[in-house]
Amino acid sequence: MKVIDHFEELGELKWPVVTSGTFDGVHSGHLKILEGLVSQAKLNGGESVVITYWPHPKFILGKGTSTLKLLSTFDEKVALMDKIGVDYLLKVRFSKEFSELTPEAFVQKVLISGLRIRKFLIGYDHRFGKNQLGDIQFLTANKDRFGFDVAEISRLDIDQIGVSSTKIRSALFSGDVVTAKHYLGRYFSLSGIVTKGAQIGRKLGFPTANIFIPEIYKLIPADGVYAVFVSLELRHFEGMLNIGVRPTLNGNLRTIEVNIFDFNEDIYGNHLSIEFVGYIRHEIKFNHLNDLKIQLAIDKSEAKKILGINRLSVK
Repeated sequence: MKVIDHFEELGELKWPVVTSGTFDGVHSGHLKILEGLVSQAKLNGGESVVITYWPHPKFILGKGTSTLKLLSTFDEKVALMDKIGVDYLLKVRFSKEFSELTPEAFVQKVLISGLRIRKFLIGYDHRFGKNQLGDIQFLTANKDRFGFDVAEISRLDIDQIGVSSTKIRSALFSGDVVTAKHYLGRYFSLSGIVTKGAQIGRKLGFPTANIFIPEIYKLIPADGVYAVFVSLELRHFEGMLNIGVRPTLNGNLRTIEVNIFDFNEDIYGNHLSIEFVGYIRHEIKFNHLNDLKIQLAIDKSEAKKILGINRLSVK
């Protein structure tokens, strides 16, 4: 997949089939649209083009700027769409000026002049243009004048399981990673850089890698202990991960620490990718470090049980 910032980078396309949206999380509802897009493009010997907006429109328009957390970073979104087989991802820089484009101006400037579109796939509830006045009814009513086909992805196709990014965020904020997986169609994941911590875990026999997430808008699940799959470059491991303030150590900063099972390497500065498989327990304050050590052994046993079941289920 080619990621582009300007129309000129597209070159001469044969028969572009286009869809548009923020696609946060690229969840199972989005997959219906994107798989249909790729299929339609191949059927017509053309190219699949996704228009997405960055930064997220709500950050620019002030709707949830300080509280909105996203399911995927832009790079994660790129990787997910690449797996689906999308040909081009047009990254439109979202601004207040862009938000003032009327639906008519959006169609003329972006779809017709910019992309020379042949077919537009749109979700039943997708809206675009100033005050979100553009929708499927606007497009179909003007289809002949615009000169391109319009196809609606129906509510039945998208919402068979009532999926939405809001529901996924809600599940993750409560630690319900199983429900999040159901809606996403895959494990929720995050990735970050391994940084040096206090190394208390090493003294307890459970060394951890502290993970720094540079994208402050990335959603972090609820505090607690999780069973996780861990990827380091092309290698894959099992582990358990803690999110929280480490109350036993009188901590006050929220950290993300993963204990990778059967692993003892110096990986400071490396990138780790984490997949959340199951929630084990809330974060607990222990009176003594030895009590924490005993609990960590119990957590590891529970994590292995959860990961074993999930490992078998995907074979």
